[in-house]
Amino acid sequence: MDPSVLFAIVTLVVLAILWSVTFNLIARERAAADRAAAALTVDVANTYEAQVVRALREIDQTLKLVRYDLRRQSPEESLQDLADRGLLPPALLFTVVVADDNGDTLAANQDITAEERISPDTRRRALQSASMVVGKPQQHPDGDETLYFARRFERENNRHGLVMLMVDASYFVSGYDPSALGEQGVLGIVGTDGVFRARRSGDTVSVGEQIDYDSWVMDDLEGEAEVQLNRWDNTRRYTIAREMYQYPLAIVVGLSEREQMAGAVEARRVYLWRSAGASVLLIAILGLLGWLSWRLQKERSRVLEERIEHARRVEYLAFHDSLTELPNRAFFSRLLTQEMLQARRYHRSFALLFLDLDRFKTINDSLGHEAGDDLLKEIAARLNRSVRDSDIVARLGGDEFVVLLPEIRVSSEVAPVAEKILSAAARPFTLVGQEFRVTVSIGVTLFPKDGDDEQTLMKNADVAMYHAKEQGKNNFQFYSDELNTNSLERLSLESSLRNALEHDQFRLYYQAKRDMATGQVTGMEALLRWEHPELGIIFPMQFIPLAEENGLIIPIGRWVFRTACQQNVAWQKEGFPALSMAINLSARQFIDEHLLDDITLALEETGMDPRLLEVEITESMVMHDMQQTIKILESLKQMGVRVAIDDFGTGYSSLSHLKQFPVDTIKIDGSFIHDLVRSTENQGLTKAIIAVGRSLGLRVVAEGVETVGQYDCLRGYACDEFQGFYGNEPLPAEQFAQMVRQQEK
Repeated sequence: MDPSVLFAIVTLVVLAILWSVTFNLIARERAAADRAAAALTVDVANTYEAQVVRALREIDQTLKLVRYDLRRQSPEESLQDLADRGLLPPALLFTVVVADDNGDTLAANQDITAEERISPDTRRRALQSASMVVGKPQQHPDGDETLYFARRFERENNRHGLVMLMVDASYFVSGYDPSALGEQGVLGIVGTDGVFRARRSGDTVSVGEQIDYDSWVMDDLEGEAEVQLNRWDNTRRYTIAREMYQYPLAIVVGLSEREQMAGAVEARRVYLWRSAGASVLLIAILGLLGWLSWRLQKERSRVLEERIEHARRVEYLAFHDSLTELPNRAFFSRLLTQEMLQARRYHRSFALLFLDLDRFKTINDSLGHEAGDDLLKEIAARLNRSVRDSDIVARLGGDEFVVLLPEIRVSSEVAPVAEKILSAAARPFTLVGQEFRVTVSIGVTLFPKDGDDEQTLMKNADVAMYHAKEQGKNNFQFYSDELNTNSLERLSLESSLRNALEHDQFRLYYQAKRDMATGQVTGMEALLRWEHPELGIIFPMQFIPLAEENGLIIPIGRWVFRTACQQNVAWQKEGFPALSMAINLSARQFIDEHLLDDITLALEETGMDPRLLEVEITESMVMHDMQQTIKILESLKQMGVRVAIDDFGTGYSSLSHLKQFPVDTIKIDGSFIHDLVRSTENQGLTKAIIAVGRSLGLRVVAEGVETVGQYDCLRGYACDEFQGFYGNEPLPAEQFAQMVRQQEK
């Protein structure tokens, strides 16, 4: 056969094979991406459904609780009583209303306007139904969309009323993972009437769209995701619409087909370009067809082997901890989900143990991360040896481990295992040639008693573990409802606190100090406030303890010093009198080795006169380590900074101790001032403190002055200065400046 014909035939055969393989790979990539997208949609739907069901149960429980309590007392008394007992949900998010059958408000946990009344349609359905009714979204004049949840209750004279709970519609679509949903993913809840109560796509939240409920919502709770065209925005998505048990609602979850298949499309483009290039190359050099075919086959084999090996390695790393080789958080989540399915099917129980090493950070910081890694590996080995082969041990990250104990019938069966783990962990470790002992704290939850979904079980186990730490560490504690009272608020604040400084959410307010004789402003105290984007103004007593625990108090303190000094310098440049600026120090700040450097840097950067700066420390802080305290205070005095002892009278310092400290001012604690007018004991103590201050040549400031009676008493005792809401309400910088200017006129 003619070589040109032969080469042409061979080329055509090779091209046919090349393009066949290319399209086959493209089909496989697309099929794999399709399966992954469908599976991810189901996972997101399961997680979202669990979140919504939990929220609805809490709402329904609140309505039932209020309805029950209305049998014994009036609406106003009932809501006040339940709020005082902490049985109502946070008023920042939820509004609880008791109304009559006309929708008129009888009582509410916060003020509502006439425009916020329940719609006639929702009111009618709620009065006719014995179960909870979910109203259609109502738009208020401020633009917010509100959902109403209502239950009927019996009133006198055979009349009915309504217990309602109002919440912003976006509450049900606010907790989502943008990395899983993508920019065009959708989360939503829709009523059986086909009206969306809330729907989020990307950062956009909308309500009120109408869909054909019967054709969208599936009865099969295990149904797979299907690609559908979502009519509300004409976007094709892998969609699951699933009806929720016991509630007239369904969840809708959709992942954009375009976003989920982007990888397959890119792979298709790459494959097509490669095949086209190979085709051109084959046609261009027909004489090297055999050699090129051999090289191509060899290269494909190598790439395929690398992909297979890489896939195996990625799969292992995706589901195992690289340090301890235990299942990681993602793999444990799957194992826990499977165990819950088995337990529900066969009506069994199991236990979940949440473990955290005590004082692990100390070892990590003192001996180095390598020693810390060796400790974690040994702990993992001891945990595996302490449980049965059928039990599951996993590492969640850091020094946190979990143990799953299947087929636990009663809680007493968990105690021996927990004791064994505590004993194993407490045995000595040898790290860098030295012997150490480490203990663990364990929180225990039981399925389904303490939660019937993964998130609840893990959260409650974490709460129990922290309770174990509070009980002295090196012990285990079972979860109970009482432990969960403040955990949600604490976790939310701690999470937000880490971003507060970066997002410029802290504010300084200034409270004036006035001369007791003349009433003139002599200085101010800088008071920290946290302007939370959702919770509003948060006072220090709510977040300072958290900042102390996680170490954020140090950078926050630097920001306070720099900001307060800048403000004082700015006021001096405006012609204000030489007013002192007082700043509180926390216990963690006072023992920080960089405290003096931070204060010096703030003064140098702002150019503030050190004599106008006054740092306030509590009486208990100065008594902790007297020698170190005196050293720090003397250094401050050498810098020219004034020192005040705050909350004086509540600690344990004596007159002999006080004489040793180089301080300028003592501030009488507000607890003595509160009952000063009525309490002769407080009057005597206050006179004594003022006398002590004068005998030592110190300036005496009274805190917490709120009434004219308190002011008159202190003035009669010859107190030097006072603070408090009696003419000294904390103000933002602009308002404080305006107050000082008015005084100067």
